[in-house]
Amino acid sequence: MTDWSTLTDACGSAEHVPGLLDRFEADPSGVWSEMMDHLCPQLDTAFPASYAALPRLAEIASACGPEDLVRVLLAAGAIASSSPGLSEPDSPLAVHSAPIGVLHRLTDRRLSRAVEAEEYVNLLQALLSFEGVEIWDRCLDGLQTGEYEVDCPYCGVNMFVVIGQDDCFCCSDDYALREVEKSPLQPMRTQELDGLPQRLFTRAMADGQESLAHGIPYLFGRAACPDCGTDFSVAERVTAGWTP
Repeated sequence: MTDWSTLTDACGSAEHVPGLLDRFEADPSGVWSEMMDHLCPQLDTAFPASYAALPRLAEIASACGPEDLVRVLLAAGAIASSSPGLSEPDSPLAVHSAPIGVLHRLTDRRLSRAVEAEEYVNLLQALLSFEGVEIWDRCLDGLQTGEYEVDCPYCGVNMFVVIGQDDCFCCSDDYALREVEKSPLQPMRTQELDGLPQRLFTRAMADGQESLAHGIPYLFGRAACPDCGTDFSVAERVTAGWTP
């Protein structure tokens, strides 16, 4: 049994966390903000009590109704994405492998039923976090928002990488305010996708998320800096700008 008095959350002693989880189970939407403030502030920082809460979150997810399930899965996913990777000694993902497995199965099932792109991307990132996939469990948002900000690997200029339905390009000026010089993105051919990119593309297509699938070859394609002309990998620049 967990001795919560020996653990800490964002505010100090975690003695109160079992009660907090009880209230979250009863009212996930009403207690969400308070719980995340304690266990995963800003959705990117976790504590010993956060990882200790994963088994209980798996129980809550297994028992709650469909209207609350997504919120519970995203809470657990945020904690898992903050965990040291599986290659690290005593990784919480390995220590809590059984509840992580439950959360993964529930997320996998719910992902196929998601309709809205934002919910789909959030659940997809949670799924990756339960698998220990690093960086991309947080860096897929641009597929839904249609934009990433990256730096040129040569001249350092800040660029917008735009992955839209009608136009995919990069530019170094604010394209929303005026006409700017655009450098078109060069997508990877879908038959050349492999590993994680292929998996993401195939899954999105199978789940009826064609708009998101459309952007994946561009995310893992190439572009040229509009200022200096340097060719670069879009995905490499996205991951280079990721701050753990």
